Amino acid sequence: MPIEIILPKFGFTLETADIVQWLKHEGDTVRSGDAICEVTTDKVNMEVEAPETGTLWKFLYPQGATVPVTEVIAVMLRLNEAPPIDGDALLQTRYGQNAPAIAVMPVADTLETNGAKDKTAITPLARRVAQAANLSVENLTGTGTNQRITRRDVEAALSPSALTSTGKPRATPAARAFAHQSDVELTRIPGTGVRGRIQRADVETYVAAQPTPLVEATKPPPEIDGQADQTVIKMTGMRLTIATRLQKSFQDAPHIFFDAQIDTAAINTIRSKAKARKEKLSITSILVKAAAWTLLKHPFVNATLHGDEIMQWKTANIGVAVALQEGLIVPVIHHVETLGLGSIQTRLDDVVNRAQNNSLRMHDLSDGTFTISNLGMYGVDRFTAIINPPQVAILAVGRTQRVFVPDDNDQPVIKSLMQITLSADHRVVDGAQAALFLNDLRAALEDPTQLLF
Repeated sequence: MPIEIILPKFGFTLETADIVQWLKHEGDTVRSGDAICEVTTDKVNMEVEAPETGTLWKFLYPQGATVPVTEVIAVMLRLNEAPPIDGDALLQTRYGQNAPAIAVMPVADTLETNGAKDKTAITPLARRVAQAANLSVENLTGTGTNQRITRRDVEAALSPSALTSTGKPRATPAARAFAHQSDVELTRIPGTGVRGRIQRADVETYVAAQPTPLVEATKPPPEIDGQADQTVIKMTGMRLTIATRLQKSFQDAPHIFFDAQIDTAAINTIRSKAKARKEKLSITSILVKAAAWTLLKHPFVNATLHGDEIMQWKTANIGVAVALQEGLIVPVIHHVETLGLGSIQTRLDDVVNRAQNNSLRMHDLSDGTFTISNLGMYGVDRFTAIINPPQVAILAVGRTQRVFVPDDNDQPVIKSLMQITLSADHRVVDGAQAALFLNDLRAALEDPTQLLF
């Protein structure tokens, strides 16, 4: 029975996505989890993965198509399963006008290697193409699972061109996204990657070399003494999405704000000990851990709102706001309550790096229950943040400052203090609940030994 591959809903507000390129061909054998196509949303590029091991049968949309989320974009068969005899009628019945014309296609064999002496991993179809062209595959680098050589790799070696089979420039998803945001044509940019593939750095270098900003002007800017005094930029893509969502959040959710000062002496001690062991430990990682511990004690804060239903989560999935040149994105660290500080730091570094390189996956952006936005590294004393829907709270973190405060005997002492501000949705979180949450969070940050229990 054919297996449907569905375009996932990458975010709560996402309605459509564009298919950037198919990474596999019809007839390729794939394993469960293999990336079969790249899609781009209004905020990030993603890969759609094969749900099972099998053979790709038919793609229902071409590259460049805009597809509604949850639509079937491809159909695959299980290993050694033959296409249905009435495949043409079956696709037309199920998928209507999206169904392509059906051609009889042999089922791909199971995966194999070249034998005991030759350990090169290669698919049978790729082997046949290589043999027909008298091409040695020993020095090829595979892009399939476990670096397995696919037909795509063989064809690329036979035609080492900077263009794909559709005539589009070869480019990484990050390069395509940055070029789109910068309003430049990839055909103008020389690639430095393998087989001339354009990297994000290539696009950045090209943009930086341009004499004027590459922006879309909605009208000619006014001039003073012959010189333009402003540049008009039309909001598109990620920036437009951010503007629309945050405006709706601030209009729909009655925000209430709570401030607290945190004595960071204990945090500083933990970080100093980690540094002495030559281990990285950021303030954000400690905040993530403390927030998860506190959220499980306050289910009304660890919640999402869907219409008139409040969903309280039994796990803490903490989103961390990451600033990109194109805007803001919030990758999520899942099940934080099960992680130690070292694991949190590793995962935080990973998602931040992949966010900056536009290589986040669907899972990285889904099911967040709470968000932390830390601007302390930018020298900000305090600020308020807008809630990231459908979540009902967000924590804004300012910089740490050394200030004089009175001790128990009213004598001035120096303390290291950090300002945090909780924004909560008053439809879900009452003032007293927010205050108790903030008090428990402060207690956990000022005495991290509580996180052990």
